[in-house]
Amino acid sequence: MRYLPRLLEKRLSQYLSAFPVVGITGPRQSGKSTLLKHQLASQYRYVSFDYQPMVDAFYGDPDRFMEQHANHIIFDEVQKVPEIFHYVKIAVDNDRQNYGKYILTGSSQFSFIQSITESLAGRMGLLSLLPLQYLEIPKKWRDLSVYCGSYPELVNRGYEYKEEWYGSYLTTYLEKDVRSLSHIGDLRDFSRFLHLLAANTAQQLNMSRYAGDIGVSVPTIKRWISLLEASYVIFLLPPYFKNYGKRLVKSPKIYFFDTGLVAYLTRISSQALYENGPMAGALFENYVIAEIYKHELLDPSHKQLCYYRTNHGEEIDLIIDRSNRKEVFEIKNTHTFKASMIKQLKQLWEPSDKGYLLYNGKKLDVDPHIKVINYHDYFDSL
Repeated sequence: MRYLPRLLEKRLSQYLSAFPVVGITGPRQSGKSTLLKHQLASQYRYVSFDYQPMVDAFYGDPDRFMEQHANHIIFDEVQKVPEIFHYVKIAVDNDRQNYGKYILTGSSQFSFIQSITESLAGRMGLLSLLPLQYLEIPKKWRDLSVYCGSYPELVNRGYEYKEEWYGSYLTTYLEKDVRSLSHIGDLRDFSRFLHLLAANTAQQLNMSRYAGDIGVSVPTIKRWISLLEASYVIFLLPPYFKNYGKRLVKSPKIYFFDTGLVAYLTRISSQALYENGPMAGALFENYVIAEIYKHELLDPSHKQLCYYRTNHGEEIDLIIDRSNRKEVFEIKNTHTFKASMIKQLKQLWEPSDKGYLLYNGKKLDVDPHIKVINYHDYFDSL
């Protein structure tokens, strides 16, 4: 299968020169193993703990296993052997100036964060590899990616057998990742919850309503949300308040990292169903915000992504708060510009902030502080 170059390659090279251990997390099938094998096959040995004999070899004699895998090793799917973090710490502490000694990958960020805190603080640089970003997708497939998704295998195949692929992916996710992370209870209820979230993407999270609709407790919904975040299915966008504490207690909005999964869960299987269906606006908003989110993950500078809503229902879709400046976005799934589309940006935000209207139409000069621009042109400029 053809390799699609990833924007993370440069950051990976930098981290291998700066940390004894580099961790890469991301959802299944996002291309972690493919990236590492393509970039480092001649320099690193690859060990996958998806292969049961490797798991058995580690647990059978961990000291000997680590002696045999002492330097320039890629350990893939390390959540299967969480005890290995302790042995990696010992090996690194005995060889502290050997940068790039180990690369660890996994499909759950929880195991990495917990293990870094407990064993590898100051020793590991952590990266995330998500489904393909806009600039990583060949141009001929970028329009389709809004409702067909961004997973490398799908893009490489020109979205052939897309429905079958997502069906298999969802089954694998439920059976392998979710069950390995936590006891989730009834799989049918959890599956119904996934469908419910997809139907409400780009909306405020209402856990009480979801709990009532499915017939489970609010704590169960909270736990399921955490699991979906940990395994890179969804991310939450908090509301913007100048008082930072309020951002933590008000309702966030929910988005999926991959809009192809949203389309599959809501039965959008063609361009006509996407463009003419009731989910078109929400799916487009989710796509644009997810692409911006993925791009910002590559930049280590401090910032926070939020949305803004007043008590009167006035809303700004996205704010990138960089502390000393802000970028504010309205996102519209339309080809036709109307002055009302930028009304909220003009009324609710400071003229010194950068404003954008991202839509399907052409670039227009209508306001000195707000760029009215086609979303393709915006992402090309990144």
